Amino acid sequence: MPESTDATRRSIAAATEDFPFEDRQDFDDATRGFVARATERQVRAADGRVVWDLDAYAFLEGDAPDTANPSLWRQGQLLIQDGLFEVVPGIYQLRGFDLSVMTVVEGDTGVIVIDPLISKETAAAAFALYAEHRGDRPVVAMIYTHSHIDHFGGVKGIISDDDVRSGRTQVLAPAGFMEAAVSENVFAGTAMARRAGYMYGAALPKGPAGQIGAGLGQTTSTGEPTLIAPTVDIAHTGEQVVIDGVRIEFQVTPGTEAPAEMNFLFPDHRALCMAENTSHTMHNILTIRGAQVRDAHAWAHYLTETIGLFGDRTDVVFASHHWPTWGHEAAMEFIGVQRDMYLYLHDQTLRLMNQGYTGAEIAEMIETPPVLTQAWHTHGYYGSVSHNVKAIYQRYMGWYDANPANLWAHPPVEVARRYVTAFGGADAAVELARVAYEEGDYRWVVEVCKHVVFDDEHHEAARSLLADALEQIGFGAENGTWRNAFLAGAHELRHGVFGTPSSVSPQDFAAALSPSQIFDAIAVRIDGPRAWEQHLRIGWRFTEPEESHVMELRNGVLVHHPVDELDGVADLQVSLTLDRATLLGMITQQLDLAAALGDGRLVVDGDATAVLTLVGLADEVDPSFPIVTP
Repeated sequence: MPESTDATRRSIAAATEDFPFEDRQDFDDATRGFVARATERQVRAADGRVVWDLDAYAFLEGDAPDTANPSLWRQGQLLIQDGLFEVVPGIYQLRGFDLSVMTVVEGDTGVIVIDPLISKETAAAAFALYAEHRGDRPVVAMIYTHSHIDHFGGVKGIISDDDVRSGRTQVLAPAGFMEAAVSENVFAGTAMARRAGYMYGAALPKGPAGQIGAGLGQTTSTGEPTLIAPTVDIAHTGEQVVIDGVRIEFQVTPGTEAPAEMNFLFPDHRALCMAENTSHTMHNILTIRGAQVRDAHAWAHYLTETIGLFGDRTDVVFASHHWPTWGHEAAMEFIGVQRDMYLYLHDQTLRLMNQGYTGAEIAEMIETPPVLTQAWHTHGYYGSVSHNVKAIYQRYMGWYDANPANLWAHPPVEVARRYVTAFGGADAAVELARVAYEEGDYRWVVEVCKHVVFDDEHHEAARSLLADALEQIGFGAENGTWRNAFLAGAHELRHGVFGTPSSVSPQDFAAALSPSQIFDAIAVRIDGPRAWEQHLRIGWRFTEPEESHVMELRNGVLVHHPVDELDGVADLQVSLTLDRATLLGMITQQLDLAAALGDGRLVVDGDATAVLTLVGLADEVDPSFPIVTP
């Protein structure tokens, strides 16, 4: 097993020496209300694949090794407390079955399920544990707290489309949920999924020197993600519903942790669900897999609003990750400190930004107040001070730091060649880096060796030393996603590209795309230079949904717009009549065109070669593109 160096051990000790390890309240809370654990410890897909292993992290039960930051190790020990737990009578949680947590609220005749995990397999396994110990009750409502996949992907493990169509089950979500859930990862989905493999350590072995968690949860399940559209949109703060005798009051919080998100109170239980707006970690202002930057200022002020709306009526706070916080004063302090954390990062970044410091500089300058440092739930297990500060800077200032020297820098390979020459060649550069490695300056080792690798990706000494340095940085990281990223980089340097372990476009997601969203997804794949000389005008008449669009390719740009009727539209080379599913089959090349033409699913009027030309101009995506090599 790889070992940490003396420098790494000293760095970990210095970083964690003032941490309050004697505070064991989280361990009491993470096990409070325990009812039972599942006897079957592995969750499998229909084909027999293991998509979740409840015992995969049993190694965390011991003391932290010197290959792991003891703070992150502690977080992992809390997150492996799996099973069915009572929050208060009538509200139960299933924890340790996925990255996220499922909550079940008992009504007069059935149950309300909140956030059914990522995969239908893990959701079904978790809900089976609830039913085993609380009885087999019908699901009268499903609530999605927000638009991230770990909070709705397992829905079909618990309810079906027929349950919703028949009215047996309502599905509630914040307004804007479907657009955010379906489109958020479509345009850049391939790149995000590839980067997520680094963020969650998908290819890393689980163990003391490998993947030990992600801070928000241990990892993501690898079963089938699903989606059922909401039947009830919650659009306004203050909305109230009664479902099966259970009263719920809502606060909508768009643009916080997700584009569409909501908190809600169960007043009769004095229990407040905070979605993912508060967790037992500093969250991401910008996730390192890539996303749109979140608004730390709005996030903080929504938490102030939460306290004002619900504070006097709350005795327990629970969320879609981690364990609850009990007691009125403790719950309000928890929300208040979470609020202070995001607002402190925001305001101090702006203060220093307005003094001329850049995001990279501010990230090294900011220290959090002692109260925040001593509160475990503000530690950067998932987000971090460093990348959150840079994200806040990016939200206001963009990528450019105003120094003209950085306005038109060489791209990585070109700058690498020049650096290697300046170092006196690759071998000389590696020797410089080797000295830095012995001195424990791993960040400089990485800086030097990355240039050598981008100049000559086959330079084995540089690859090996770069991997060693990334590994040591990973061993010391308190942040779970940083650890995973550093160790994943080392893994790829040693063993080759591991690709994208998960699907970037689950079937239910694709089926939920509107024709306009499908056309937009095609547009971002058009190879502009190859399309410069092409001019295409194509009409699309959809039977489901009933709408028509005109698409035009010109100047390498694909544009489209809805029309009332295709009849009378000038200069169309071809028009097609079809439904949305047939369009998806064409785009994914899973449709038998001859069969579709024969049975009438696809009707073509005009020159069909225009469509073939369009398809031929669409680039293939690469879910295995290199990251630590050129």
